[in-house]
Amino acid sequence: MTTPHSGPTASPVVPGPGEQPAAAPPPGEPESAPAPRRDAEASRAAILRAARYLLARHAHADITLKAVADRAGVSAPLILKYFGNKDALFARVMSFESDADALLDAPLEELGRHMVRHLLEGQTRRGADPVLRIVFAPLQGEQGETLRANFRAQVSERLAGRLSGQDAGLRAELAVSTLLGLGVMYGIARGPHLRATTVDDIVDRYAPAVQAQLAP
Repeated sequence: MTTPHSGPTASPVVPGPGEQPAAAPPPGEPESAPAPRRDAEASRAAILRAARYLLARHAHADITLKAVADRAGVSAPLILKYFGNKDALFARVMSFESDADALLDAPLEELGRHMVRHLLEGQTRRGADPVLRIVFAPLQGEQGETLRANFRAQVSERLAGRLSGQDAGLRAELAVSTLLGLGVMYGIARGPHLRATTVDDIVDRYAPAVQAQLAP
């Protein structure tokens, strides 16, 4: 006696590179609908965040793709798929281009307040301000000079290009220095008085010192 055919048999799902196989449901429980694949842009962003975090704490030569993958919650092959290799990944991490876009995104007359607020909100909402990774350039050996060159060209020289009057380059570097000093005390030294003060209060007190360097 033959058993009625109930339809085509589904092929087993094989996880792709960087994906983990789905866990089987507990006995007696129905299978849930398959989870959607992780969005590619979200995965790339998580990888870049993880690489930035590690670069701020370790020398470039000591950071492995596995360490980046573990922190980002992906696999090392997925990093290779998106970025090609470790050098290409860290070339992206060592660029300040997109960070400068956000840091300098305000009219010149309001820029000091915007820069201070952006830095502080990076610390309080995102746990770090990516611009501050320039502070760790001495840890990075030859890669540190790449960080320095990128920072000068993409942050301080870009800011100088927006300033009028004499000594625009000097004033831009002084404004950025003033901002980085606050970032170090707030995010790295974690000064308790600063941390206990509201962002609005710090902006009111500190922004004029940054803005003073921006005015001609």
